[in-house]
Amino acid sequence: MSSFDDPVVISCSISGVIANRDQCPAIPYTPEEYAAEARRAVDEGASQIHIHARKPDGTPSYEVEDFKAITEAILAEVGDVIVNYSTGAIGIPIEKRIEYLRECRPDVAALNMSSMNYAKYSSRRKDFVFKAVFENSFDTIIEFLTAMRDLGIKPEHECFDAGHVANLDPLIDMGLLERTPLQISLVMGVNGGIRPTPRNVAFMSEQIPGGAEGENQWQVIGISRDQWKLLGTSLVLGGNVRAGVEDNLYLPGGEMAKSNGELIAKARQMAEDVGRRAATVAEARELLGVPKRERSPA
Repeated sequence: MSSFDDPVVISCSISGVIANRDQCPAIPYTPEEYAAEARRAVDEGASQIHIHARKPDGTPSYEVEDFKAITEAILAEVGDVIVNYSTGAIGIPIEKRIEYLRECRPDVAALNMSSMNYAKYSSRRKDFVFKAVFENSFDTIIEFLTAMRDLGIKPEHECFDAGHVANLDPLIDMGLLERTPLQISLVMGVNGGIRPTPRNVAFMSEQIPGGAEGENQWQVIGISRDQWKLLGTSLVLGGNVRAGVEDNLYLPGGEMAKSNGELIAKARQMAEDVGRRAATVAEARELLGVPKRERSPA
């Protein structure tokens, strides 16, 4: 258990690919809007920004030019922050997803650690809002890991169930994961993954190679309104946290967030309430083992 004097890395996912502006006006579409949301998040304590790209009309994008424009706008606005790209997609070729990693070289790239049913269910509708099979075979994982290693990009291992954490074991044994500490995300609240309960945060954290208190870094990503109790559990157990409009649109009281900054401010307050504090970007880089990347002028 944390001694409550360690800094916590607070990440912000400032735009997903599922929700749109008709659901929350804080979701950015243009590079300038991404930069403004990143500014609000960083000002409130975020040290890592997770990016799903969109075109200016709001359409999800996997194009190099959109990732590049968004990243350049964010870094021009905030100076330094850990840039983290999504690589998750359904129906998008692996090579296309590796292409924007190769051309833009983010600090970190998220890597989903197993295939699964991926869905959201509405009890009001008595039907699924969406449902799909999310393919992340070992062959796919190894292809991404090999590319990330060659490009000097740190993987963030997104685990939606306890068995996904265990999938790290053979990759470590194969020598594919040599850069420690590992960065592991426990994603909870997706139908098809583990149930979003505080007990399951504790259970999943115990599965992390080396244990929850070992050298590897872990965070909780809570999906939908269960987020806050999950982040609170992570903070108490010594983990890091992620918030942002990709994960959840609402503050604990039920009101819709006006910006990513409001969500990060609440996460920071929760950290402070248990005796922790938000890590600076420099501290987060050291904790996660992510050196600052020298970038060419735009």
